[in-house]
Amino acid sequence: MHDAIERMLAKYQPQSLDDTMRALREIIQETALLGLWRARFFEHAAFYGGTALRILHGLDRFSEDLDFSLLQPDPQFSLQRFSAALEEEVRAFGFNLRVEPITKSIETTVQSAFLKANTRNELLVIEADDRIARMVPPGQVLKIKIEVDTDPPSGFMTTTRYLLQPIPFAVRCYTLPSLFAGKLHALLFRRWNNRVKGRDWYDLVWYAANHPQLNLHHLEQRMRQTDHWSGDAALQRGDFTELMHTAIHRLDIDQARQDVAPFVRDQQTLAIWSHDFFRDLVTRISVVEE
Repeated sequence: MHDAIERMLAKYQPQSLDDTMRALREIIQETALLGLWRARFFEHAAFYGGTALRILHGLDRFSEDLDFSLLQPDPQFSLQRFSAALEEEVRAFGFNLRVEPITKSIETTVQSAFLKANTRNELLVIEADDRIARMVPPGQVLKIKIEVDTDPPSGFMTTTRYLLQPIPFAVRCYTLPSLFAGKLHALLFRRWNNRVKGRDWYDLVWYAANHPQLNLHHLEQRMRQTDHWSGDAALQRGDFTELMHTAIHRLDIDQARQDVAPFVRDQQTLAIWSHDFFRDLVTRISVVEE
């Protein structure tokens, strides 16, 4: 095992297959970020979403995808330009992953690709316990989705954060108030065939407890882009509060718990969830200008 990967694995101390798979995914995610940095990807884009919140800010739930936003709309942008550098980087640390573009039946402004590899082979790279490795079916594919929004709404701010493993490097990312705006847009308007996205509500709890400042202007721009806000009037705090109360009223608490449970170590953190609990969280959110 590469020394840097061994150091990264040490912080997890995995005891089960689930623990080991989470550790493997996050190590590959961070190695992929290093590859993108070397390729100067962050001169064009910023990291955002749940994985950014976990890796850069310590969100205590696991996240699967790598989400990015261009700094400026660019219909000519190509994620494939960075594929070779990304593959070269992860292979330098012993992982045999390939980047596969995702062909979509409907054209969108989001470009997507998968980092793919044989799961059992990658477990061997981190020297997983034989008993755990044998629990993975032969041929099972490990997939990490990478998505880049090539037509981002305006109003977000970015900053630079530093990671020290596998080696020190820099990642451009959304500021926390702008990240919060993106999360609340997803919470309010994302639809998964009527399935509740409990991970959005879990992240709301984290923000309210740790970083409750919201870039309301960026939330408005996201809503305008998806036709959830129109007209000349700006989105006000009162409008936002009303939208949140409506979403909370229709929330199926049990479904939300079930969705997020596989990504959370301590299930007791979900016991307090109720409509009154989430209404209280809304009062803790403060609006800031960036």
